[in-house]
Amino acid sequence: MKILILCTGNSCRSQMAHGFLQSFDSSLQVCSAGTNASGKLNAKAVEVMKEAGVDISAHTSDSVDKYLGEEWDYVITVCGGANESCPAFIGRVKTRLHFGFEDPSEAVGSSEFVMGEFRRIRDAIKKTFHDFYMKEIYGKERGN
Repeated sequence: MKILILCTGNSCRSQMAHGFLQSFDSSLQVCSAGTNASGKLNAKAVEVMKEAGVDISAHTSDSVDKYLGEEWDYVITVCGGANESCPAFIGRVKTRLHFGFEDPSEAVGSSEFVMGEFRRIRDAIKKTFHDFYMKEIYGKERGN
């Protein structure tokens, strides 16, 4: 099962989703990418994922161009803000899905508030992708 998770910068939300999906089932081939990849992970995203028991520090921030020639079972976009447009994937995809999340890297305020926003988005991503995994992947693999 091949899953590609897309957003704009590939430094935060898509990386969290990638980490959680891989933690649910290590047999999945999960990649994440961005249309305007930042080239690095957001340090706060790495920190809050580590708090949740998932280490994404070795992930890379990749351009979507890297994956255009491949075939995917799922391509999932995770952009969420009204001022943000999700990337379109021009490739061979069996199923396209969108789960929108606010970008915690745009949070402004005290360090406690900002980290709280990262944790809130992390927890929403975990729940959404766990529900997706149980319904779409685990359930289908078990014939449900």
